[in-house]
Amino acid sequence: MKVPVVDNGGQWTHREYRVLKELGAESRIVPNDTPYEELDADAIVLSGGALSLEGRHDPLGAVDGWIDRASVPVLGICVGHQFLARHFGGSVTRAPSPEFGRVALELDRPEHPLFVGIPPALTVWASHSDQVTRLPAGWSGLAHSPACAVEAMAHPARPIFGVQFHPEVEHTEHGRTLLANFLATARR
Repeated sequence: MKVPVVDNGGQWTHREYRVLKELGAESRIVPNDTPYEELDADAIVLSGGALSLEGRHDPLGAVDGWIDRASVPVLGICVGHQFLARHFGGSVTRAPSPEFGRVALELDRPEHPLFVGIPPALTVWASHSDQVTRLPAGWSGLAHSPACAVEAMAHPARPIFGVQFHPEVEHTEHGRTLLANFLATARR
């Protein structure tokens, strides 16, 4: 299974790539200005990054140009998650309480395919100053933390998901399970 990681300048992009490879995916890191036709993907991960999307409508490389027609599962992590929310009509603003380090996460939809085999309360690792404050129309909120109402979300009809936290780092409990569950959406 081919799963490129679209690099948005995240500090853990290489970790996302490595964990996907360890889970059996054929992965590579590609710049975010890569055209969709060149991704050759069965699923796509949009990496995190330090870019602030608050109040901005700047494109995320070439992603704006292809996300509406992508036919494969997409997982946005951190700024990738925020980009998905903004692109599909949600809002991203500066977080009143930025999250850096350990975060207590509660699943709102533990039955969702991303969370199969994951307990309803867990500790994850976060690193963000912005957050999704309004979901796009029809999207489901999947998880929250005390400081962030939208820690995870899902598109209503397409296999497009976002997580504010970092499932690729060792400090996130069950992060590998979440990534394996994402890969499973591409096998269906």
